[in-house]
Amino acid sequence: MYYLLSSPSPESRFIEIECTFLQVETEYLEIQLPAWRPGRYELQHFAKNIQRFGVFNKNGEPLIYRKITKDRWRVETGAETEVVVRYNYYANVQNAGSSYVNNDFWYVNPVNLCVYADAFLNEPCTLQLAIPDTYQIACGLQQIAPKTLLAKDYYELVDSPLMASETLQHRTYQVQDTTFYVWMQGNIKPNWEQIVADFQKFSTAQIAAMGSFPEPEYHFLNLILPTPYYHGVEHRHSTMVVLGPDDEGDGLYLDLLGVSSHELFHAWNIIRIRPKELLPYDFTKENYFTTCFVAEGVTTYYGDLFLRRSGVFNDEGYYRELQTYMKRHFENSRHAQQSLVESSWDLWLDGYEKGIPQRKVSVYHKGALAALILDLTIRKIHGHKRSLDDVMYSLWQRFGIPFVGYTMEDYQAVVEEIAGEALPWYWNDCILSNLPLENHLNDALAWVGLHMVSLGDGTVQLQELESEPAVLERKKWLNGNI
Repeated sequence: MYYLLSSPSPESRFIEIECTFLQVETEYLEIQLPAWRPGRYELQHFAKNIQRFGVFNKNGEPLIYRKITKDRWRVETGAETEVVVRYNYYANVQNAGSSYVNNDFWYVNPVNLCVYADAFLNEPCTLQLAIPDTYQIACGLQQIAPKTLLAKDYYELVDSPLMASETLQHRTYQVQDTTFYVWMQGNIKPNWEQIVADFQKFSTAQIAAMGSFPEPEYHFLNLILPTPYYHGVEHRHSTMVVLGPDDEGDGLYLDLLGVSSHELFHAWNIIRIRPKELLPYDFTKENYFTTCFVAEGVTTYYGDLFLRRSGVFNDEGYYRELQTYMKRHFENSRHAQQSLVESSWDLWLDGYEKGIPQRKVSVYHKGALAALILDLTIRKIHGHKRSLDDVMYSLWQRFGIPFVGYTMEDYQAVVEEIAGEALPWYWNDCILSNLPLENHLNDALAWVGLHMVSLGDGTVQLQELESEPAVLERKKWLNGNI
């Protein structure tokens, strides 16, 4: 599939797309636009942003087509072997999963606006951008010519957002065999020395734990806005992050560190260590799965923990982040009716909305606390010689590297293999039921000299205990000693 993107009038916020299918061999060709995007498990109906749509042969003559679903078109190709689809897309949103154009900046998520046909999903995709010669392009895809990118298939194309402008800034660093790029777009003067040093630290710590990195290159794509914002999305060889306000100073940098470490761990956990139900992605409908508490909860836990292990955060900085998701879970959904597996499933229903009171839990916040309980449980059983690190490393070796997909049963089996025993209380109380986590959390925390206190007004606080043996265990945990 060949795509040409242009924006003759960027002030209108419309992107013009031309998609060409070659070697068409059927009398009908069904053209599909994704209804959702990886990293956000809800239907978003991108077709609602298409204003104009047409299908033509190679001579520009119109072909007969009709719409058969909200985002699928059936084209009568007849004897034509080349089909050209021309349409436009309203790109007017700046979050980490959208697309946006103006007079001096392009931000494109191909999954929003690149159509496909089923028979061509595994074919190479070429993406050409009609942008000024002075623009730089920040993207994880291979650049094969000026303004031209290549994806090995459609799945790689739509997992590769891009930014393009004259004002992009970037630096690189190396960890083992991987080159990392940090890109910045916005009204900001980055402290590159600090950014590179800190990013290299947490990247090194994550790769050391997992043993290898999935990609030879990785791109941190950062859009910094003048208004408050916090959003990141994981991708195959990049992450797209939108933050603001640009004048927040230290607060903005702490947000950048937190979201970047989180998204980098996703390069293993869900990009490659992926639930079996998501292999391959079906972009036409919901892809239900029960293990988003692993994909997002474990990643939330490790995102902050690796910042502490690597020395980017001190103890107080890590406790602050830990207390944040304790507060978000216990103060907002301590008595919610759903379990983690139920809320994983219902992401497709209302997982990104507040919803009705006390119905669902956050797979991010409660999922992170469940991961903390599991990590400290395994460490206590084996005196830090085994940990949740071993679980994730094993998942990477067995499911991520061969890219075969895991099930809930696979995850449970690996956990119990590493723990060396069945953990019925953990699965029943923390994962499969809606029982409060408080007792199990404090039992786990007590071993490392921490305690969560519930105050009379319903809020919670994290406190340190000064037991010398517990302090020693805490140091081993925070430093990653196994």
